[in-house]
Amino acid sequence: MTGRKICFFNTAPRWGGGEKWNFDMASGLERLGYDVSAVVGSSGKFREKIRRSGIPFFTVDISNLSFLNIFKIRKVRDFLTGNSIDTLIISLPSDLKVAGPAARMAGTRSVIYRRGSAIPLRDSPSNRYLFKNCVTSVIANSEETKRTILQNNAEIFDPAKIELIYNGIDLDEWDKRDSHPLFDYRNEGVVIGTAGRLEIEKAHDRLIDLAVILEERGLDFRLLIAGSGRLRKKLERYAEKRGVSGRIVFTGFVEEMKSFMAGIDIFLLSSLWEGFGYVLIESMASGVPVVAFDLSSTREIIEDGKTGFLVPPGEVQEMAEKVIGLAKDKNLLRKMGENGRTAVEKRFTADSALKKLQFFIDL
Repeated sequence: MTGRKICFFNTAPRWGGGEKWNFDMASGLERLGYDVSAVVGSSGKFREKIRRSGIPFFTVDISNLSFLNIFKIRKVRDFLTGNSIDTLIISLPSDLKVAGPAARMAGTRSVIYRRGSAIPLRDSPSNRYLFKNCVTSVIANSEETKRTILQNNAEIFDPAKIELIYNGIDLDEWDKRDSHPLFDYRNEGVVIGTAGRLEIEKAHDRLIDLAVILEERGLDFRLLIAGSGRLRKKLERYAEKRGVSGRIVFTGFVEEMKSFMAGIDIFLLSSLWEGFGYVLIESMASGVPVVAFDLSSTREIIEDGKTGFLVPPGEVQEMAEKVIGLAKDKNLLRKMGENGRTAVEKRFTADSALKKLQFFIDL
């Protein structure tokens, strides 16, 4: 046992890359002998996975206005004090507004804010207070995220205290998972797919436009869109309006991504921005080449022409050309898939991420 008490604070009701990172790192540190706990919301997959893992947890619901509730801040403070939390790792801006002051009141030695989006911090009075008085260090999940953090105010935080830790995947655990296709449409032509929340930043409407081009070019294909979100009905109507609803399957939320990847030939990423596309390394770990818009951190993950293709942001026509090229060249499809798997083994493993986090929190 290390004696260090580490708490992961994430009250998100939804599941995404940040929640996956929190769970993987919490589980990994516990295996290494750290005394790990979590603060979670009253619902959501992150809470459920923490509960099933046996990691002790404390429940509190946080909204954007919770920082105005001094009783909630004191509740969090009492948890931190009562459990002698040494290091607090916070991932959500709304959580930081509550947990930051609570940790300061509790005298928590290390308060780490993990930034997962390549979006500049707002130069607001609250952020200036939090990053001057509460946050002791920051973890960025990509070089692009690290670069953009201080874009609005270079003085808001000491850049020397920002650490880069890429997301990683546990390949041993990944390879043990069931590899039978969750959805099998491969007898209907090339299968392309994407996975992510059905929200504005993921820009799924561009993939519907892509489907129109592919159909006009005579490609026999099926497009699988995995994920849930507020825009599902709107996207379904748009696909129907564009006349490609018969080519597209909205699968809903998919938990078992390996089985999803097993049923597709090419993975697409159309996002307007990404901090770090976890799903990209899941695709590469499965030997599935990627075609993505060249923005945010995608260039740090995808090597253009080797593990997939990067196309200029918003250039749906060029994305379609790359998809058609891969669909017609099975050798290139296979080779890019193999290269992607090798890249994950070298650069994006959970073990590597865990070692960097362990070194960082032990400083």
